[in-house]
Parts: sequence; C-alpha cells; structure tokens
Amino acid sequence: MLVRLAGIEDMEGVKALLRKYHRDTISDEDRPDGFVTTAITDEQLKELIEKEHGVTIIAEPAEEGPDKVLGFCFAAPWEFWETWPLFRHMIDIIPDYEFEGRKLVVSDTYQYGPMCVDRTIRGTGAFEELFFASLDQFRDRFPIMLTFVNQINKRSENAHNNKAHMETIGTFDFGGNRYFLMGIRTDAADKLRGTI
Repeated sequence: MLVRLAGIEDMEGVKALLRKYHRDTISDEDRPDGFVTTAITDEQLKELIEKEHGVTIIAEPAEEGPDKVLGFCFAAPWEFWETWPLFRHMIDIIPDYEFEGRKLVVSDTYQYGPMCVDRTIRGTGAFEELFFASLDQFRDRFPIMLTFVNQINKRSENAHNNKAHMETIGTFDFGGNRYFLMGIRTDAADKLRGTI
C-alpha cells in the first residue's frame, strides 16, 4: 500500500470509493460500519486535488493504469468549503468554541474530512496512516485541524477519538442532526505516530 497525495489520475478511484460508502448509496451491509455524508462535484474534487493539494489517498499500486484507491482523506482551508451549508454553519460557530484553553479562530484552522477507508483494509492501521499523512500536509499552514462527526456514526466517532486521538471540543446541531466538533493540533502527528 502506498500513502500519497492524489493526482487527477486518481479522481475516478476516489469517486468510486465515495459512492461505495456515501450515506445515499452505501449498501445495507456496509451501513452499520460507518458512512460518508459529504457530496462533491467533479469540479470541486479537481480543485481540491490540484489547487488545495487536499486529497491524501492510500492506494494499491497497479502495473498498468491508475492505482486502486482504497482510502481517501479530504482537507482544505475553510474558503474551499464555504459553499456547503454545513461548513458555512461551522465557519459561523467556530469562534464560539475553545481548544486547549484558547478561543478558536477560523484563520488558524482548516476542515478535514470526509475520510473513507475500504472495508478490505480496515483494522490494518490504514486509517491512522492516512489520517497522519493528511495532517502532515497542512502542518506548515495551520496550527489546528477541525472536523465534525455525526453522533449516530459510532464507528467514525470511535476512530477519531481512539485512533486519531482527536479531542471533542463540543457539539452542535444542523439540519436535524447532532454533531461532535473535534480538533487536533497539526504538530501532533510525530508524537502520536508512536502510539499507532
């Protein structure tokens, strides 16, 4: 397995994995193990890959053609996400929260997620590898990474608390759902890698 930044040649693989595990298209068999809720257009995904360098993947190298994408993680500054209503809401409420005793500031943070790992490599450390590789991509630009987890998505909550070592900062409601707001320092990766 190879963990790296995605290129345009990986778009179809990322989209296929997103379809497989998205809330709207996931199989009944896979649903209890977690799901992704964020939808993204081809144009937005292309911008995320080319401009933001915000798609980290775990892939199985192929001898011919594109590598097989088995996991992905999206991350970008808030400006990229602000057209999504949920993220717009998060931008508005971030200053209402504190992290490590300091009030959160939008300009010091960025949004991570969704993260998706194919069931065939779950439990192998792939989640942790992908998470910390993505965290490394933004450590020179932002001190704090934030994300949200739907409270009904217990697998995601467990992974972000126990594998990624994220701190639950608070909760918020949006669109009839209740979410955890979670955060981590971007310089935490080196220290935490020793725990995986």
